[in-house]
Amino acid sequence: MADVEEIISSELAQVQQKAPNIEGVTLEAAVRNIVRATIRLQGLRTITTCMQFPAEYPKEPIVIELKSKTLPEKVCDKITKICEEEAKKWLGQKQVMLMINFVKEFLIENPLCVCSEEILSVKKKLLTADDSVILKQATSKVVYRISQEQYFMQFVLVVPEEYPIKQVKIELEDHNFPEILKVNFISQATEIARKCVQPPIKKKPKDPPFEPQPSVLPVVKFLVESVKKFPVMCCPLCKERVLPQNPSEPVTDKRRRMEKLYCGHLFHFICLYKYIKTPPFTGKICPDCGNAIYHDKFKLSPQLMEARWAHKQARQRELDEVVDFLD
Repeated sequence: MADVEEIISSELAQVQQKAPNIEGVTLEAAVRNIVRATIRLQGLRTITTCMQFPAEYPKEPIVIELKSKTLPEKVCDKITKICEEEAKKWLGQKQVMLMINFVKEFLIENPLCVCSEEILSVKKKLLTADDSVILKQATSKVVYRISQEQYFMQFVLVVPEEYPIKQVKIELEDHNFPEILKVNFISQATEIARKCVQPPIKKKPKDPPFEPQPSVLPVVKFLVESVKKFPVMCCPLCKERVLPQNPSEPVTDKRRRMEKLYCGHLFHFICLYKYIKTPPFTGKICPDCGNAIYHDKFKLSPQLMEARWAHKQARQRELDEVVDFLD
């Protein structure tokens, strides 16, 4: 028993001397009953290690418990189990400093642990058997490949060290969508990520103080839903698919080319043209969502469009009268 107490006293002295010198480590307690140290890295990677000496220490592995106000509880539980297995390799050695360094290195080598719950939520709720996700811990990247029939998009989320204080970066690797949709996907996803970490320019008086929010889940949710819905989206007017079933087949008929409205729905150009250019000219709404229709190619005022339509109709009547006279 005396030997155990002597070993523990010697180790506590070592911990008190060395732990405060480790960058990112704060030693909060180093006594016989408990050793507690908090490890802080950038962003949310902060975890507190609580260690206790068992009766037969160091012949038994040290007892460890991990707590965190920032990391998910499941992540802490998983790291705890890994630490317990690692401690069994150190029997007969001084284990406290080894454990503190091990936990710190684990957090450094696994930066994606800060968004592990978001990644798991995406995998469970949004992805199908045709989709895939690859984690690259070394570079703090998550690679997604999302498919819908013959369409696909492969993109990378780069998770910064300061996450979630800083937004994720989106990199597009490959896709077979029309260019206009590709640009729209990435631009809107980037804007969603920005809103998660930057307060609004015009804050409403009754809004609570702004706090940065995790951006992985909302960004991936938007991209997955977009990739899944647009390939099978039908024109609200003719009820036929807008995108060709085979993305490698170009749309040769200009009248059937795709037009995307601000409300998010796709139309055939000819369908939209006829809808916009025929009366009534005011109160045009999307048949699917009921939102007002806006499009850069149709900027004329309702009054001017009505005047042109009336002129066209009058001209057509004149031509019809000439035909009838000749007949």
